[in-house]
Amino acid sequence: MGGDARPDVLRAFRRITATAPDELTVWMDLLHFPGADPTVALDVTYLGEESGARDLLAPLNVLPPPVSDSRRIMPVTELGGITAEPTDPSPGVSRAELLTRLDDDAAEALLADPIAPLLSVQLRHLGGALARASDSPHGPLTEPYALYLFGVPTDPAAVTARQRALAGALPVSGRKPVTFLNRDETVADAFTPAVLDRLRAVKRRHDPDALVRSNFPVAG
Repeated sequence: MGGDARPDVLRAFRRITATAPDELTVWMDLLHFPGADPTVALDVTYLGEESGARDLLAPLNVLPPPVSDSRRIMPVTELGGITAEPTDPSPGVSRAELLTRLDDDAAEALLADPIAPLLSVQLRHLGGALARASDSPHGPLTEPYALYLFGVPTDPAAVTARQRALAGALPVSGRKPVTFLNRDETVADAFTPAVLDRLRAVKRRHDPDALVRSNFPVAG
């Protein structure tokens, strides 16, 4: 949809995700491609019958007609294509945050200014199994939404400044989702000190020579 529909789309997104069952996931994407007008998109999956999805997504029916509506029944093997994002590697500057809430103040801050020079500001509805008790290092994601800020690095300083300003205006928890760490962050931004100590003890015991490596090592 066009950028002028952003407030209505965000209102519908908040209403749907506030009571969404585990089977429903909705993402909202504010987009601004260079040389084009701002747009807004919704990405949806529902693991159930079509009738159930239509009932849960009824708040979308009062929105302006979308530029494209690709909702349909699809096999699980096609879920990765819902966002229509490119699969080839490309340069980018990203930042992710976890939001503690998406109330009126947060909604106002999110839409207060254009997202440029960012390409995308994405709200990902969480909850479900992610929020339940877990013995994984990260533990449960009790925050209801993830925020993903992405820009093409034609002007990296401007992109990071816009990311920083937007994150600073929103109710972020301060914890990072480990799968979205960027090059300026470490696992200390995702794990608590106690968890990090435990992981480092496991690393020293089972891999003292650091034969197993990753982009974000726990050894520090």
